[in-house]
Amino acid sequence: MRHYGIPEKFISLIRGTYQDMKCRVAHAGQLSDSFAVKTGVRQGCILSPFLFLLAIDWIMKTTTAGRRNGIQWTLFDQLEDLDFADDLALLSHNHAQMQDKTTHLETISAGVGLKINKRKTELIKTNTTADNPVMINGEPIKEVESFVYLGSIIDGQGGSDRDVKARIGKARGAFVMLKKIWSSKEISQRTKLRIFNSNVKSVLLYGCETWRTTETMLGKIQIFVNTCLRRILNIRWTDRIRNEDLWQRADQKPAAQQILRRKWGWIGHTLRKPASSITRQALKWNPQGKRKRGRPRNSWRRDTEAEINRQGKTWSQIVRAAQDRVGWRIVVDGLCSPGGS
Repeated sequence: MRHYGIPEKFISLIRGTYQDMKCRVAHAGQLSDSFAVKTGVRQGCILSPFLFLLAIDWIMKTTTAGRRNGIQWTLFDQLEDLDFADDLALLSHNHAQMQDKTTHLETISAGVGLKINKRKTELIKTNTTADNPVMINGEPIKEVESFVYLGSIIDGQGGSDRDVKARIGKARGAFVMLKKIWSSKEISQRTKLRIFNSNVKSVLLYGCETWRTTETMLGKIQIFVNTCLRRILNIRWTDRIRNEDLWQRADQKPAAQQILRRKWGWIGHTLRKPASSITRQALKWNPQGKRKRGRPRNSWRRDTEAEINRQGKTWSQIVRAAQDRVGWRIVVDGLCSPGGS
């Protein structure tokens, strides 16, 4: 806390709340005997998240101080890590840098009573033939092709297929959990559709702003949505109905159009952020290194550029338009209209 300039009086007051700290565990309706707690933050205390974030931030700053083991982010800066609470993602260009950073993180963390959970730690390698493992405390980190970070699946190949498949699975689970609502005769269809939008569709489209979409992917999403809508509206499979009529009855837009609108809404929000914002810098970031031989794969950026070109606009015009919220809505309407993309 001294590192962040917190007054000594506040530090003393906080330290006082941790002196002779004891806990009891509730299990099966009964409380255990009290026991002393010498590490960690107080459970349930409103200060605990703040204190924990201070500790994590200090650990990461100390780990990366004086080193350049990250990925080139801007002309002069490197991106060393991405942190959200205790979900940490370390970034490096090569094995030696990653091993050095991991070892240093392990040492610094141990100094404040924290340990890296090896079972929950995974390694992804992209565009490299290096096969030597990264070690934690003498044991190799499990190498995977993809892992979940903040609810989204990060794929070593950079695609969104696995993430979309997982999203459909989670949304299907959310839909099944509400089956009593869908079959209820006491709840109006209008209310059911509102519940579907808030409790199922929000799960389905989480993170869709950064998906690299394909026709096949969009088709799978739309099939799932249509299946849910037919169940809610009590339309049997033997009843023939056009998709457009189904969407009109349910007051729904095509999934592809909704995803596109969310994407451009997020782009506008990001372009209004300061130039120093990491999310804004990410929009124009160019990864270092060489691309593998063969036809370049389609990407989120290429899709975005194609959508801009179809509107006869340039990226500079898009950046300027995003600064005016009212004008930006008009631009988004043009980009997301059925004939606009």
